[in-house]
Amino acid sequence: DALERVAARQNSRATRSSRSRVRWDDRVVSSLLKADLLDGIPHGFSTSAGLEADDIARGAKLMCPRQIHSATVVIVDEPWPEPPQADALVTARRGIALGIVTADCAPVLLSDAKAGVVGAAHAGWRGAVGGVLEHTVAAMVSLGAHASEIKAAIGPTIAQGSYEVDQGFREQFDNRDVPFFAAGRPGHYQFDLPAYVYQCLSDTGVRDIEDLREDTYAQPHRFFSFRRATHRGEETGGRQLSVIALPV
Repeated sequence: DALERVAARQNSRATRSSRSRVRWDDRVVSSLLKADLLDGIPHGFSTSAGLEADDIARGAKLMCPRQIHSATVVIVDEPWPEPPQADALVTARRGIALGIVTADCAPVLLSDAKAGVVGAAHAGWRGAVGGVLEHTVAAMVSLGAHASEIKAAIGPTIAQGSYEVDQGFREQFDNRDVPFFAAGRPGHYQFDLPAYVYQCLSDTGVRDIEDLREDTYAQPHRFFSFRRATHRGEETGGRQLSVIALPV
């Protein structure tokens, strides 16, 4: 299926680029982006070059859901034979790596290191409005995490300057969301998805949040972008992979 094709492309690119990975002490290691806030937690956000689970947690079993732009969260206790339909995963089990794929939507990786709980969420505008981040934090709390101890990182996402939306899109949001919309050309707005995701996380009680501030749309040499590919009439199947796991 589509997810398997994406994974195959990512694994192929990761294999080709692995020889160039020479150090792990910087935020960027070849195709791998890391968040300073999650230092000490195995994690990474890929570029279009891809990554493999072993780049993050050697020997861990990578678990990825069938993403459907929902607010559904699944607690992963053990590897599953078939991935469920969901847009966020959480676990308190070592040896399991959680992965989500994105190409403009926000990949969010979360960790409560003290409680030993991690999570990964795919937060497009629809899932974010529907509560995927709130549900992810709640699921982590159900495993023993505390919202105030959770650290969250927002990976490569389409930025406000690249995200033009129309009035119909604006009407999907409440009046309290006005700050996330800047005036654009007549009848249009520029939507700040990373800031909206940041606010959703903050509203749950998560206090430590890092935005990598990487615009997927504006960097064709580094990232896949569904919107950019659509505008250019290009193939739209490319995805970035974001992965997090508990330290062994």
